[in-house]
Amino acid sequence: MSTQFNFQNNHSEINNSQGKVKVTDLLSRMNEEKKIEKKRNLALGVAAVSAVTVFGIILTI
Repeated sequence: MSTQFNFQNNHSEINNSQGKVKVTDLLSRMNEEKKIEKKRNLALGVAAVSAVTVFGIILTI
């Protein structure tokens, strides 16, 4: 998890003086984390395929 996300969590907890948790806030955070995770997984997959491709090209030369 990024430090920015942790800071946002702490900031929202400070503003929430009644101690109630909004379900919509939790769902929106969960959806944002899913999007970030999908992007990271895609980048990791592209990097792995690129590394295998470069390694294969080097071996054929």
